[in-house]
Amino acid sequence: MAHSRIFDDIKCSSRGMDYVFNLAFRLPLSLLRTAQNHPMLVELKNGETYNGHLVSCDAWMNIHLRDAICTSRDGDRFLKMPEVYVRGSTIKYLRIPDDVVELVKDEVKEVRRQQKDQQRAKRAMQGGSRGGGQGGRGASRGNRTAPQGGRGRGK
Repeated sequence: MAHSRIFDDIKCSSRGMDYVFNLAFRLPLSLLRTAQNHPMLVELKNGETYNGHLVSCDAWMNIHLRDAICTSRDGDRFLKMPEVYVRGSTIKYLRIPDDVVELVKDEVKEVRRQQKDQQRAKRAMQGGSRGGGQGGRGASRGNRTAPQGGRGRGK
């Protein structure tokens, strides 16, 4: 299955319910911002896991979860916590639902479409660059009888 270009830097499985994003690779913060208010699993380097709803994240990938369940490394202890703050440097990997990944793909497509529209509008404002328009400073250079525009040599 071919993935869009943004997901080439992120290792993701094409089968199964969830995509696993390994933090050894660059994780776009736009993905985490899109995942706000969605459930996610966070596994820490020490083996603990947190299942909860993402409230917020910052540029250092510090994560704030609500209604989280902490599972110990051994899987024998479970703690229900109303809120958890996880430092980004302790995160081993994140598991994010498929629908969030699809939302990010749609957002990326929309942003690219808007950028293309802006580029088209900018080109239209500048006029045609091939043969049309007046060019740089002053009038055209071919017709010397026409009055000179701009600030030339004083002739």
